[in-house]
Amino acid sequence: MCYRYIALYGDLQSIASESASPLKGELQNLTLEYRGRVGRMTLLAPRDVPVLYLPDGGLLLGDLYRGDGRPVRDLTDIPDQPTPSAFRQHFLDHYWGEYLLFQPADRGDSATVMRDPSGGIACAHSLKNGSGFITSDLAVASRLGLYREEVDWAFVRHCLRYPNMKIARTGLAGVCELLPGCILSIDGEKTSTHIGWSPWRFVMAEERQRDPIAATRSIREATTSVVRAMAETDRTVLLELSGGLDSSIVAACLKDAPARVTCCTAITPLPGADERRYASQMAAQLGIDLQQQILDFSDAQIAFELPLHSLRPAAWALSRAVARAMDEAAEQQNVNGLFSGGGGDTVFGYLRSAAPAADAFKAGGLAEGFSAIADLSRLHNCTVVKAARLTLRKLYFRPKAPCTPDHTFLSRMDTAALFEPHPWFSAPPGVSPGDCERIFELAGTQLFADGTLRAGGRRVRFPLLSQPVMEACLRVPSWLWISSGRNRAMARAAFSGELPQDVLNRRSKGTFMNYTFEVYRRNKETIRSFLLDGHLRSHGLLEPEMLDRFLERSLPARDRSFMRIFDLCMIENWTRNHAP
Repeated sequence: MCYRYIALYGDLQSIASESASPLKGELQNLTLEYRGRVGRMTLLAPRDVPVLYLPDGGLLLGDLYRGDGRPVRDLTDIPDQPTPSAFRQHFLDHYWGEYLLFQPADRGDSATVMRDPSGGIACAHSLKNGSGFITSDLAVASRLGLYREEVDWAFVRHCLRYPNMKIARTGLAGVCELLPGCILSIDGEKTSTHIGWSPWRFVMAEERQRDPIAATRSIREATTSVVRAMAETDRTVLLELSGGLDSSIVAACLKDAPARVTCCTAITPLPGADERRYASQMAAQLGIDLQQQILDFSDAQIAFELPLHSLRPAAWALSRAVARAMDEAAEQQNVNGLFSGGGGDTVFGYLRSAAPAADAFKAGGLAEGFSAIADLSRLHNCTVVKAARLTLRKLYFRPKAPCTPDHTFLSRMDTAALFEPHPWFSAPPGVSPGDCERIFELAGTQLFADGTLRAGGRRVRFPLLSQPVMEACLRVPSWLWISSGRNRAMARAAFSGELPQDVLNRRSKGTFMNYTFEVYRRNKETIRSFLLDGHLRSHGLLEPEMLDRFLERSLPARDRSFMRIFDLCMIENWTRNHAP
């Protein structure tokens, strides 16, 4: 199940004893399980939420594992550390999981909260003038009368320009999110956040794993131990098995796992997303039947209900359709956890630029650089001369920005939105182009959990975005991921003996693009009224004439500009769920 909690800070602690009864009656038996002092904080959580008590008076809420995947049942054997910050670093170096770490800081009236690097447990907070709350679910705060929903329109402006970027600010006024791997410090009336775990550490020269054999072993061991540990915790698992390399690797790790495992694939009425040829082979290798869910065009709706107090726009028509299909399969199979290979492209170094070859020249010298150019040529089926030219451009031009704004269909009068960066966008000096691109893309994967929309209280797991897998993969130089002209080469090598040959060697990727375009074509009039009569236009954020002209057009084959329309619909739908 998804772990729920609320931590009350400052004057709000008085609510705890008074609210125990309504919480128990309305919020899944939310009872006062722990009232120890963490600074001036009181934590309320259901009795079945795992809690580990720390020697310094703090606690850990959630699931914790050692490096080999064994669950941690108590923390009595942790070596003494001189400071809370040293304890946190020891924690990050030797453990992983899906957790929040609550600690008293050096002074009695201050406290810190650290969210694990995968962001497995949600963490929103509203703290002001020495009082406030931290919670996994704003609905809990709302029930207690601590939060009244209000849209932050400045955030909406930012989101319209950067719809695929996650920042600490949310779409709800007065509410921020503690991003994965970050630390929230509370000191009286002052609050601040800083990075506790940074991906940049693992691309530094001293962390590099340049031996391909050792690298494949570390990737295989990290991925296998994470998947099996999560499966053992959940006991019953449904894997969303597309048939692609990433979800197939997760499936391979689930073989003989201490859990009941089922697999499901989504099929559309149009070609492109039907991966049964590959997914069925992987399911057969696990000795289980492949469940199939057909996505009808009506499943991808433009307007749909979102979870109460969802923090930001992240779910759109396709993600809703897939979520409903997988929820239905999960209900039929009666499982606790939903597993996904989401994030695999990014973690496994699937860069589509010449950056890996540029990295090879910069860090490995001429021999490694020329070898990487040859691999790049084979990967993209282009001439060596073209691959070399693109590599030189990467070497001598400034790295591309983490993200660029999209002003398409936005009002020219609206200039209020300023860029707010993700904390991982501050690259250290001298970092290679490929490492920059990998980490910038990795920041974008933090939106995945926001867009899952899964029901039934089931946990949605992204094991490839866990701390051990991210660290193992970041340590591997970008150019090794295109070895022999294959994308995600090190992941293929790591699981070469555990995947069907058709899956291991496939170069194509399934796509929902045909299905998505047909959803767009069939819903043009719905989209027109949805956007032109909606909140975004009433707030002067859209250019209606330009939007109307675009919706009148017939698009040529392979023109994907219509995807911008789904961005706008996603944001409009979110505002309709949250604005009066």
